[in-house]
Amino acid sequence: MQDMDLWFGELHTDNVKLSIRVEQQLFHGESDFQRIDVFDSPEFGRFLTSDGSVIFSEKDEFTYDEMIVHVPMAVHPNVRRVLVLGGGDGGVARELSQYDEIEVIDVVEPDKLFVDVCCKYFPDNACGLRDSRVRIFYEDGLKFLRTKSDDYDLIINDCTDPLGHAAGLFTKEFYGSCYKALHDDGIMVYQHGSPFFDEDEETCRAMHKRAYRSFPISRVYQAHIPTCPAGYWLFGFASKKYHPLKDFDPKRWNKRGIKTWYYTTHLHRGAFMLPRYVEDLLQEEEES
Repeated sequence: MQDMDLWFGELHTDNVKLSIRVEQQLFHGESDFQRIDVFDSPEFGRFLTSDGSVIFSEKDEFTYDEMIVHVPMAVHPNVRRVLVLGGGDGGVARELSQYDEIEVIDVVEPDKLFVDVCCKYFPDNACGLRDSRVRIFYEDGLKFLRTKSDDYDLIINDCTDPLGHAAGLFTKEFYGSCYKALHDDGIMVYQHGSPFFDEDEETCRAMHKRAYRSFPISRVYQAHIPTCPAGYWLFGFASKKYHPLKDFDPKRWNKRGIKTWYYTTHLHRGAFMLPRYVEDLLQEEEES
């Protein structure tokens, strides 16, 4: 009997599809928030999907986790308290745990099933959740934020979907709530999506407009992640005080000796040098 040729497919647009050869499906389950599947593949290793969209894979998650953590940590000189919205896989907490000066890492993840699945199938990520400084809150991120004022040095929005169960984390109220929850010199970083396909461009525009109108400093930086739409992903950097380049201290960060696979202090500067079409769409929202 001939082996079946199994492929996972995700539509990035009506005309573009990501396909990954799959060796086996390791998990399927549904929570009140999403359908979760875990697959094993020869190219990307294990990868997790939510409602049919790839969230992360073993092979390329390091790019995302390093860029959303080390960029703000190389700018802010004194991060003690961090809030991670989403982050149930533990990858962001794992990167944060390398900073000894951090005292508190609050992870707000509404879906306990997501955390349980990641702990079982992605232990190299989930190890970050076992750090003694991590506190996990199984609740809605926006509701959690509404109770906070002047509490955090850094907020990381690790949620991906502006239309799904995390939609509240992409609203005008959300950015205002983050501003209120941060100290006077606080920084927020967030997923900014992929601007390449027309279907995704409007979401990118809306996110930048809200951040730009909520924070005195609002910049965007980039990374290349193969499983993301077009292999191209943006992050937002919104800050009350520190500029991601003018206040960036590469010598201080390099002294830490943190081992990375993607982030470097040279790359830090380059990540803010965006293609012309991205600069143009961001500028259009700033001037509108």
